Amino acid sequence: MRLVGLAVILAVSLGLAPLVSEAQPTGKIWRIGILSGASPASPGGLTPLLQGLREAGMVEGRNAVFEIRYTEGRTERFPAFAAELVTLHPDILVAIGTPAIAAAKQATSTIPIVMAAASDPVGARLVASLAHPGGNVTGLSLLAPELSAKRLDWSCPGSVDGELLSRIVTAPSPRGVPR
Repeated sequence: MRLVGLAVILAVSLGLAPLVSEAQPTGKIWRIGILSGASPASPGGLTPLLQGLREAGMVEGRNAVFEIRYTEGRTERFPAFAAELVTLHPDILVAIGTPAIAAAKQATSTIPIVMAAASDPVGARLVASLAHPGGNVTGLSLLAPELSAKRLDWSCPGSVDGELLSRIVTAPSPRGVPR
């Protein structure tokens, strides 16, 4: 979780960099919307993300407001929470997990969305490609299927049948949701 948190911090920082580099008033308060499927009581939860943002100079109450919405495992709540966050006019949205990212993308085409923990953002049609995401969604995908075969290739060269691996990696998830 710490690695994902650090990756999201980097992506959020890169997303805010163009906004910061423009002539902004010194008293700018950044509004960051965060959409998570976890619970506020989840062990670890958003702690690495929030700690990293603090270390990067984003301090709640001083120069940042974090608008956090937790669905507590109830994915049906993502669309309403994403729409609610959009009405708050955040400078950036951080969406954690494919359902959260999909809901955020559905709710806005103008607010930058930083995705975290997306298993297959291309397959889920969240981005056009990993190299050129297009639109307002960017971020990191640590579990991209097109990279999985390469990771296996590095870990066990010559021992995995490429065609078989391709079929396993690109097979739909048990619930029919793109991975």
